[in-house]
Amino acid sequence: MFMTKTPESVCPFRIEIPQAQLDDLHARLANTRWPAELPGVGWSRGVPVEYLKDLAEYWRTEFDWQAQEALLNEHPQFTTEVDGQHLHFLHVRSPEPDATPLLLVHGWPGGVTDFLDVIGPLSDPRSHGGDPADAFHLVIPSLPGFGFSTPLAGPGMNAAKMAAVFAKLMARLGYDRYGVHGYDTGSWVAPQVGRQDPDRVVGVHVNAMITFPMGIEGEMDGLSEGEQQRWQRMQNFNDAYLQCNSKRPQTVAFGLNDSPVGQLAWMVEMFKELTMPEDGLPEDAIDRDRMLLDVSLYWLTGTAGSAAQIYYEEISANDWSSADWSAAEGVEPSAGEWGGAANPEGAEGTWDGAGTAGQSAGTPRVVVEAGDEGGIAQPESDWGTAATGQESESEWAAGQGNDWATAARSTVPTGVLVSAHDVTIRSWAERDHHIVHWTELGRGGHFLAMEEPQAVVDDLRVFFRKLA
Repeated sequence: MFMTKTPESVCPFRIEIPQAQLDDLHARLANTRWPAELPGVGWSRGVPVEYLKDLAEYWRTEFDWQAQEALLNEHPQFTTEVDGQHLHFLHVRSPEPDATPLLLVHGWPGGVTDFLDVIGPLSDPRSHGGDPADAFHLVIPSLPGFGFSTPLAGPGMNAAKMAAVFAKLMARLGYDRYGVHGYDTGSWVAPQVGRQDPDRVVGVHVNAMITFPMGIEGEMDGLSEGEQQRWQRMQNFNDAYLQCNSKRPQTVAFGLNDSPVGQLAWMVEMFKELTMPEDGLPEDAIDRDRMLLDVSLYWLTGTAGSAAQIYYEEISANDWSSADWSAAEGVEPSAGEWGGAANPEGAEGTWDGAGTAGQSAGTPRVVVEAGDEGGIAQPESDWGTAATGQESESEWAAGQGNDWATAARSTVPTGVLVSAHDVTIRSWAERDHHIVHWTELGRGGHFLAMEEPQAVVDDLRVFFRKLA
């Protein structure tokens, strides 16, 4: 008998990249036309040529894609369709029957690979020296437009719509109660899942969260010296990638989709800029093979352009600009500113490769507090509530300034893990989220699940244990 596949089907999936596609990658790497470079500028103007030549040669001659592919295929993977969007996800069931379902949401430039080092400890703590009471059933989707969750169903796939897709995925898998964790773009999506599905989401945990001022009088007065430094770092951040992704993602795609070295440089710069130590090389923070696995997935699936679309949807499509949030009192715009479920049966599927598209180190300080309850809304975007300077302060205080201010404070318990590199400011986070848990890690960078996986595991355990 043949099984009829419907949009609601959840089908087993394996990654199987054809050798011809790998041969093409190696040939393109070998035939790279390298650019000229000014002497003595180091990383100040982008990725140095000699560094990238060495990394590209390693990618071509030593990086073992088949071994990395096998590593990914060790974990159960599936595809399904939700609201017309093709979705790929890992679904790792814990051996502990009472495990808490947990949705893990990656960021950019990342993918499901970002969580490989936390899958074992989170899903099977008994085998990793932990308490089986802290076990999680893990659902790890590729964001729409990323990796194997392609093609994008169409324009408008912002954080709120991604959250709706993921909430429906968790329902389809039979999870009545679940937690959510996200970082970077995942920290935009994860709170939206809580806002849209508050009766089923037990808690939201994030790291690499970006918080924004609202533009009201006196907002900067209460910031500590450390928070003022974070705000200054955020303003000074080199946001070249953000400007390109949010304004012309399709134009960016031509170079990245045609040149593996272009894709490599585009992503490696992020691993350099956003990891600790800040003066180190990317591989000082993240294993070289893990970085190249991330880059390879973007290249082999052809998703440089589609993965960038979320920035367009969250920023340009919402008519948001850096001036909106830099106009907060006392802050002048600067040149560097940001402008219990079984798996349903289904037909086996394989991927054929046809892409469509600081603080000093120390012991973490954990603070757990109760927060006030608030209302719920489903905004078009979850970037924050930013003042444009065109509305009165009373309008902003009432949350009526524009779409950025219309989201009422979430009622879902929220935990925040702050690395040494993060720019998260607590009072601004508390304005929009029901913060009940806050950890200042004092080390690590943006990609914590790869840089400091045990810290992520430990904080998730502490947070959800408090909610049990």
